[in-house]
This record gives sequence, structure tokens and C-alpha cells, in this order.
Amino acid sequence: MTGVHPAWLPTSAFRPIGSRRVRVLGDGPVVGTVRAEVAAATAGHGGALVDDGPADLELVVASDAGETDPEAFVVGRAGATTVVRAIAGVGLLYGLHHVVRQGESAFTGEFPARRHAPRQAVRMLDHWDNVDVHPVMGQVERGYAGGSIFYADGVVRADLSRARAYARLLGSIGVNRVGLNNVNVHRTEATLLTDLLPEVVRLADVFRPHGIRVHLSVSFAAPITLGGLPTADPLDPAVGQWWARTTAAVYAAIPDFGGYVVKADSEGQPGPFDYGRDHADGANVLARALAPFGGTVFWRAFVYDHHQDWRDRSTDRARAAHDNFAPLDGAFEPNVVLQVKAGPMDFQVREPLSPVIAAMPRTRLAVELQVTQEYTGQQKHVCHLVPQWREVLGFLPWGEGGATVADIAAGRADGPAGGVVAVSNVGDDPFWTGHPLAQANLFGFGRLAWDDRLVPEAVLDEWIGLTFGDVEGVRAALHEVMGGSWLTYERYTAPLGVGFMVNPADHYGPNVDGYEYSRWGTYHFADRDGVGVDRTRATGTGFTGQFPAPWRDVYESVQTCPDELLLFFHHVPYGHVLRSGKTVIQHIYDTHFAGREEVCRMVETWSRLAGLVPVEVHERVTELLSEQLRCATEWRDQVNTYFWRKSGVPDARGRRIY
Repeated sequence: MTGVHPAWLPTSAFRPIGSRRVRVLGDGPVVGTVRAEVAAATAGHGGALVDDGPADLELVVASDAGETDPEAFVVGRAGATTVVRAIAGVGLLYGLHHVVRQGESAFTGEFPARRHAPRQAVRMLDHWDNVDVHPVMGQVERGYAGGSIFYADGVVRADLSRARAYARLLGSIGVNRVGLNNVNVHRTEATLLTDLLPEVVRLADVFRPHGIRVHLSVSFAAPITLGGLPTADPLDPAVGQWWARTTAAVYAAIPDFGGYVVKADSEGQPGPFDYGRDHADGANVLARALAPFGGTVFWRAFVYDHHQDWRDRSTDRARAAHDNFAPLDGAFEPNVVLQVKAGPMDFQVREPLSPVIAAMPRTRLAVELQVTQEYTGQQKHVCHLVPQWREVLGFLPWGEGGATVADIAAGRADGPAGGVVAVSNVGDDPFWTGHPLAQANLFGFGRLAWDDRLVPEAVLDEWIGLTFGDVEGVRAALHEVMGGSWLTYERYTAPLGVGFMVNPADHYGPNVDGYEYSRWGTYHFADRDGVGVDRTRATGTGFTGQFPAPWRDVYESVQTCPDELLLFFHHVPYGHVLRSGKTVIQHIYDTHFAGREEVCRMVETWSRLAGLVPVEVHERVTELLSEQLRCATEWRDQVNTYFWRKSGVPDARGRRIY
């Protein structure tokens, strides 16, 4: 293909606006973006950007005594005019894209004015981009769509047209913050805070017109590596002064800078433990430096012992975040957001909720998701993750009638607001995300972060309509291929919540014992008698006790533990009978055959779209589906053969599994 794929913002998506007279009233850089979008949509399509006279669409920034949220907007239609009103340019931008998603229905009949506002104040994408190409991780750590759209040759790219197009995509789905560099801060990335700061200014200038604030990942050891101090002890006054001076210089260059992202005491990164301090001590020294400027420190809770002894079943990586952080509830400064992975392990296809999210009511918590498909097919496999995220955000930690995870993140559960954060999946690939259908995950993250109540099928339908239009047959086929693809991926990979079973080097493809004797704490403990990790209070690691009622008791018992998480919480015999009536071993056999067969149907369904979707899209997806089928076959054969050899139990249906 030539050029860059427009993702969900092709010219055709703006067709309902393009043929109409549109008036834009207001000032400022984001209103300028709205005006530019309208001008591009109407140019050569029969419509016009008008200053006076009748208009089919009015986009107006105006004061409203009852409105305080600059991101909110009101849409209504009376007579022949659809009106979008907001108190700030960013609200107007979101209102414009709301109208784009509505299409012709936004200009049909009359409807009363309705307010729309984000349910999360922070909707953030972190980029694990390296300024230099790292010898192990490449330019984008866990990136599956090529190199960085921000950096080349050790500096910010001279040509930022891709970054500008990306900012436009994010503004259209309501993302309002972006982390610009890898949380594993290497030498060159560290200098973004100092020597390369003028380059960061250029990126901030790209994102600002779309209502997006930029953040930097920083090393906890920066006072030593950048400042020449002998220590990074957070309680040393000289360290606090260094952070204050450095932060003031950042805000002098970027007045709307968002703040810092920190990975500390995790997988070899330096942190407060080096000085006998806790994570509140570490986060607060940065928070105090940011506070005068309204900045925030996003402090990741991904802290665990990555030098575990696989023979020691009392040590449990799943417990680590709660053990380290729950005792610190209430000790963090008000501008610290504790960034907690949604699950207690590491972005697996199926995990329980991290119990940290329900354990810190006096701390701002952000739920971290992963758009980049590290453990879910690496953008070689179709795996639509919006249903997984909807399940996470809608989870009820205290049971029926209680607050949801999204409520906790938004501060609606009698606690302070944090937000929703995810690791981005874009690169310099012409399709943005490597797999063209993986664009739906990026789109879906923005939509769910805006409103966690949206139905995944409706979000997917929005993306299909914007991206492919209304070509007959395409919409239904894509729902068939993508709608259940998360569960399909789960079926042919690790069963019943046990997780991992991937190649340690790259986390792609099956390797059932790949991590089983490693230092990383990611075990399944399969033996001749059974499989799974005992995390009960009665006989295991006690992890179930980190949950509030009712889940602490639901997960404790094999009789009440949900089947899809059974092996995460229990070591059970292969003959244990699930609620489906199948034994664990037969479930493993059946699901791995079924998952592979479902990929076969994906291939067949997609093949029928030849001539109905762009040629370059069809060719790329066809190629990747072939790889998905190959890999699903390998997963089926390796997992089934492994467990047949472990258990000695044959497949009840007589299929060849070895």
C-alpha cells in the first residue's frame, strides 16, 4: 500500500458532515483543530464552513453556568440545525467526533439536548518506546507494529507527520494523556528529561491541539545518572531539591506537561527499596516536585520478586502488589496515582482482578490494561480485547450492589479518582497496529475509557462502520471474525486461567514448561496427578485472602470458583469435574480442538470478503490469519500432547493428540 492507513477516520466517515453547512464558534488551538476537521470534511463535498447564515451543524464554545467539565459537551437538534455546545475546545472536539460516529442520524428529525461527559478524568496511553534501538527489546518494547512513530536515530523524528496523524486518532476517541517513552528507562530515554527536553517540546506541540497532555517515564535513579548526586534516597533533601529544579525546568518548557510515569523496584529498575524506603516515600518526592505545577506522578504497582525459587510454593508472584502497596493506603501525596495492572500477574488472556484495586480506598488508583497484545497473539492473531476490558471495568469487587472497578478508578466509590491507562499498540507500520483488525483494540480502549458502560458489540460495530463503511456483508462478517476472538484465543492457549505457557524469549507461541522452572514466578505446577496453583488460605499461598468478601470465599472453594479461573486458584486432579460436566483433562482437549476449528472458520469467513474490503487490507489479514491458524494448530498439539503425557488419560472422543 502507499501512504498510511486512515484507520477509523477515512474521508468517508465524515461524509454526513461533508455535504452540510457548518459553523464553528470559539477560539484556541483545539477549536482550531475542530475548524480544520470541518474544512477538510466539506472541501469538495458540497458543504461549507460558514461564518453566518443558516447552518446544518453548529459547533459552539460558550460559557454555561451549570457546566464545569471542559471535556463535556451537549448535543441536540431543533428544526434543521444540530447544535454541539461545550465550555472548552476539547469538549467541542469530542462533540464533533460524536456527531461523526452518529452519521446521518445526527441530522435526522429532532432530539432534545443531551449532555455527554467522560466517566474517567484520566484516559491515558503509555508508549514503551525507546529513543535508541535497544539490543534486546528493539525500538518499541513489546511492540508488534514496527518502530517508534516518535523517535529515530537517537532523537525525536524530524518529520512528525505520523505523530500528528496519531494525535488526531487519539483525539477522536477521547484519549487525553500520552506517555512518550518506555517505563524501562534506558540511558538515552533518561535524557528526555534534560538534554532532549527541547525535543519533547516538539511532541507536546503535536498533541496539544487535540487536547492531549504528554508525560515522561523517568528513572528513580535520575538524580544520580543525570544530576551527578551520590544518592537517589527520596528522604535526602538534596534529592528532593534536584527533582524540584528539574521539574520546574520541564514546566518552563512545557507549561501543560502532565507529569511522570515511574517503574521502580521492578524487574531490575532502581527504586526506594535501594535505600530502605517504601514506595510512598519514593512516589512522594516526585509528587512534591510536580505539585506546584498541577502535575501527576503515575507510580506503577508492578513490583515483585523476579528471582524466585520454583521449588518454593509459598512464594506467590500474584500476592506481591498487594503485599507491597496495600499497607501504604493513605500515605501517598494527593497527586500520586498508583497504576495497577488489572490482573495480579501480567496481562494474561484470563486473570482475576488485582486485589489491590479494592484494597486502597484512600489512594488514587488507575487501572492499567494492555492494548499491545503481548500475551494475546502479538497482533499476529485476531484477538478483540474490548470484551475482556469491559468485563474488568464492570467487575464488582464487593459483589452485587457494590461499586465497579470503573467506579473505583473514577472516584465514584467514595475514594479519589485515578483513571484508566493502557499500553499502546501502534508503530510505524502503514496499518498503525501491524494487524489491520488490531486497530479495533486501540479504538475500543478510547471508547471504553470514555464510557465503561458501552456494550463491546456496539463499540466494535462503531469501528467497523467508520473504518469500512456500509458495504453489504462486511459488517456481519467482521462481527463473526472478531466478536468472539478473545474467547477463541483463550480456548487454544493456556487453559482455565493458568496463564503463560509461552516461549520465555518473546512470549509468542506455545511452550508449556517454558517458565515452569524459571525465576519469574509464573508456574502451573502440572504433575502426574493434576495441574494448577494452590492459592487458597487453607492449604496454599493465601492469595484468596487478599480479596474482599464475597470473592475471598468464592475463590477459596473449588465448588464455587469460576471454572475459567479454576487453575489460577487451585491445584486439582485431571478428573475434577467442571460445571460443564466435563473433566479438566477433557476440557483441555476439547477447547484446544475447538479453538483451532474456530480459527479455521475465521479464515473461511475472511476469504469471502475479497473484493469487499481494500485489497491491501485483505492481503495483510489473509497472511496473518494463515499464521494464526498455524500457531493455533501448534498450541493445540503441544498442549494436548503435554497433558496426555502427564495425565495418561486419553481423549474421550478418540482424537489423535500425540
